[in-house]
Amino acid sequence: MTCIGLCSGTRLLLGAALLLMAPTRALSYQGTGESVRRTTVVMGTTARIEVEAGGRGAALAASEAALRAMVQLEREISTWDAHSQLSLLGHAPVGQVTTATPEVAGLLAEVARWADRTGGAFHPVVGALIDAWDLRGSGRHPSSAEVQEALSATGDRGAWIERESGALIRYREGAWIDAGGFGKGAALRTARDTLAARGVRSAIIDLGGQLVVFGDTAVSVSVAHPSDRARAVMSLCIADASVATSGQRERNVVVDGQRFGHILDPRMGQPVPPWGSVTVVARDPLVADILSTAFFVLGPQAGMMLADSLADVGVLFLQDSDGALTPAMNPRMAQILGRTQVNSTINTH
Repeated sequence: MTCIGLCSGTRLLLGAALLLMAPTRALSYQGTGESVRRTTVVMGTTARIEVEAGGRGAALAASEAALRAMVQLEREISTWDAHSQLSLLGHAPVGQVTTATPEVAGLLAEVARWADRTGGAFHPVVGALIDAWDLRGSGRHPSSAEVQEALSATGDRGAWIERESGALIRYREGAWIDAGGFGKGAALRTARDTLAARGVRSAIIDLGGQLVVFGDTAVSVSVAHPSDRARAVMSLCIADASVATSGQRERNVVVDGQRFGHILDPRMGQPVPPWGSVTVVARDPLVADILSTAFFVLGPQAGMMLADSLADVGVLFLQDSDGALTPAMNPRMAQILGRTQVNSTINTH
């Protein structure tokens, strides 16, 4: 759950898994142009966009172009579509070098470099583990042998993504790339860049819970308690940045009375325990998306060590122990981008 609005004005109550925007009234801007709001479905989730431009016609055209850009990227990277670039790569013959379109190949190269920077806590080649735990179905508990087999087809062991060209070589038959840890961020970046190319003054875009704020505006985003999304515990003022949150409470399955979440540790092959949540603020939506997953897999201590090594990335860990929160925030959360401000008061009651 998040709450958003102008940083100096009334916040708006939003609710859904992680950071889903669902305004109870229209967002407003402090500019002098005209704004339009659009809502549609992209990547199997709700996409909301508000754009301000010099006139209504320009705002409508820009919002349409941004939505088309996200839809086009979805067609290329969705592994729910058997004909997408990523799906075709995931079924390429083992041992054969294959390359996607330049845009997708460039994205894969960038994503693979982030897998290295996170020590494998994030990795796009996790399809075998998703299959083993049946996370796209009703869920199941794989045996230890099945987990080990899936791990052999996970990460660089399962497929190698060339870090410069984005070319792929599959080593194991079960290896495939899942865009779940980077797809929304990539789509938001594409939409933001499309708006910038059209001279848009301001925009707020939400895609399934991840938010990007662009141009001459800022919004107040309230981070929810990890185990009670109706209770806000912290407010962030976001400008020219993206904010993403990861946790295990909202998306999970129950098998034989045991609940486990959708975020898997690519290094261990197990679902990450529901220790709380992590919120990331970064200028690049792709980075925010990737790091929110990586930091959650790493946990507060190791995650903070990684955060301290990254420039212009803010992170907030909320460790939840039976409803009592232990917050941890790096200094950059209050400093990044110059214009981003943080209300550091944590309400844990």
